[in-house]
Amino acid sequence: MSRIKILTDSSAQLTPEEIEKYDITVVPLSVTVGGNTYLDGIEISRQEFVKKMSESAELPKTSQPSIGRLVDTINDLTSDGSEVIGIFLAKVLSGTIDAARQAVKLTGKSDQVHIVDSELTDRAEGLQVLEAARDAEKGKSISEIIDHLEKIKKTQRLRLMIVNLENVIKGGRLGPISGKIANMLNIRIELQMPNGELKVAKKGRGKKFMMAFDQRVLDDIEANKEKIKEVGISYVSIDGVPQKLLDFAQKIKDINSKIDVLVRETSPIIATHAGMDAYAILYYTE
Repeated sequence: MSRIKILTDSSAQLTPEEIEKYDITVVPLSVTVGGNTYLDGIEISRQEFVKKMSESAELPKTSQPSIGRLVDTINDLTSDGSEVIGIFLAKVLSGTIDAARQAVKLTGKSDQVHIVDSELTDRAEGLQVLEAARDAEKGKSISEIIDHLEKIKKTQRLRLMIVNLENVIKGGRLGPISGKIANMLNIRIELQMPNGELKVAKKGRGKKFMMAFDQRVLDDIEANKEKIKEVGISYVSIDGVPQKLLDFAQKIKDINSKIDVLVRETSPIIATHAGMDAYAILYYTE
């Protein structure tokens, strides 16, 4: 039956229940760790990946979905005449969206498939995907859904705390000397993604810096508590959900009990770049 279908990538923070409820199609990125390559979410779980990452001397590598997989997915989704909205992680983080656009050209389905750069990733991307799926269920048009996504993007927040700089150093984002100094000084980094650009917002030392970061986020949620429906808290941990983040989620519920809070391990793609013990808070205001 012809309808509007939603397509995204595996870096989007979505629960299995959400994917099933809204019939969302997720194309997996690939991750290489410990000398082996896996399809994200299919051949390796998030917890398995973090364990392997912690044991690996080399930084894992991530790869966008193959053009062939994207072409096959697009052909399958449009075979009944349906239109597709594909929402993908920010171009600055991956070539996935360019691969998707190339796949659309190869299929000749540009009139049926509409590609959107979320300008973000993780639950921020996931919230866009969910709103698009809900809009489609309500019978909204392609243009109405895309307009809604653009409005969401304007007020979205992604606040990422880098706790362990090892992966940042391995990835060459810091020189070896500056990286060693940063670790010696117990440096933490706050990253944000305004307008799809990854930027260092603040740098600081130790737990006090992290506590100040947490409070700034809570203050913003407090100031916008009637405009926020959902908050995502994503993390990288080898020991399961950190109690600190469960406590943080409760503080959000104390601000406004109507806000839905999802605390969940992030994807291998984000874990690779953020490193061990990183965490992010993601939401938007209506």
